[in-house]
Amino acid sequence: MKENKYDDDGFFEEYSKFRRSVEGLTGAGEWYEFEKLLPDFSGRRVLDLGCGYGWHCIYAAENGAEKVTGVDISEKMIAVARNKTKFSNVCCEKIPIEDIGFPAESFDVVISSLALHYVENINEVYSKVWEMLSWGGRLVFSVEHPVFTACGSQQWHKGGKGNILHWPVDNYFMEGGKLYFWGKRLLNITEP
Repeated sequence: MKENKYDDDGFFEEYSKFRRSVEGLTGAGEWYEFEKLLPDFSGRRVLDLGCGYGWHCIYAAENGAEKVTGVDISEKMIAVARNKTKFSNVCCEKIPIEDIGFPAESFDVVISSLALHYVENINEVYSKVWEMLSWGGRLVFSVEHPVFTACGSQQWHKGGKGNILHWPVDNYFMEGGKLYFWGKRLLNITEP
């Protein structure tokens, strides 16, 4: 099932306030580790699955990518990505990850940051990526750690003096859809 919470006005408004949305890659907690995994983009054709605001597309272009294609299920995300990039070799398209269908060997690098955990049939996506990658191409991805989506209050538990005691984790090993708070909104997020 394809999920798209990002085109919901309230959800998108809350997401737009996140540090990663405002500051870009340097505001994303996982960026500095993710960056270490990325190959040299010089002269490479790059696909970003779940490109969101397009920060990784811009990074690839800044680092010499020949052509960068970003795809995302959200019209709102794609609009921001198109507005943010000034590179003529970057194209952002509204395509759900599950529906990608680019020709065989059309990319040298496929990246995806914090998006593949939304995909129900990940093996199908991996098969498509395999076909789209050139010989020796690379897939680099990250997914949301389940500690952040495990059912719970999504707030730190604090002591009497306001000191942080621990992060609540309930039903950590529960597979499937989850309810959790995003800002002040309770959301039903489906995960594989």
